[in-house]
Amino acid sequence: MWDWHYAFQILPQLLRALPITIAATLLGFAVACVLGLPLALARRSRNKPLAWAAKAWIEFIRSTPLLVQLFVLFYALPLYGISFSPFLTGIIGLGLHYSAYMSEVYRSGIEAVPRGQWEASKALNFRPGQTWRRIILPQALPPIIPVMGNYMITMLKETPILSAITLVELLQTAKSIGSGSFKYLEAFTLVGILFLIMSYPSSLAVSRLEKKFQRIRARENG
Repeated sequence: MWDWHYAFQILPQLLRALPITIAATLLGFAVACVLGLPLALARRSRNKPLAWAAKAWIEFIRSTPLLVQLFVLFYALPLYGISFSPFLTGIIGLGLHYSAYMSEVYRSGIEAVPRGQWEASKALNFRPGQTWRRIILPQALPPIIPVMGNYMITMLKETPILSAITLVELLQTAKSIGSGSFKYLEAFTLVGILFLIMSYPSSLAVSRLEKKFQRIRARENG
């Protein structure tokens, strides 16, 4: 039976774990964004060994479960003298895993830039760095922001998996509460509600942003 008194009693404990979940999501997303762009550029490189290595790395990361990657980072690397805290491991794991997906998002945005823009930059004698900074990336990034936002929401919902490496986030806190009182219904239900409160408004914001960019593109094409 649902116990409202108990639910309100444990809610503050769950709320204290909320910043850990949010911080792991935001920092992991930042790592994914930073690492994803070099991967995308390497994938498009004319240097075939570099392009092949980037493609192999992306496919390897995307083809293996996040949980296994976290286990390797947290339990296997210490055997070789490399160890991180659960929080840092979670950030690195999320960042590495989603950087592979972000690289494909970046690549789709770059390839959507009209070929004429590249030719115009050559006609203006822009150096490669200037071409990327001033012409290509400013056009490639805005359309993919909604897709990146969707991946951030997905990453938020993936954070409970970090409890497998002993990070005390929302789910791990709910497990601890349940194991101490043998009342799991309230704890896990509240965790689900908190994730809904965080993810649903975010998804609405991403949808509005996507519609905004669609209107901008329609005006430009019109």
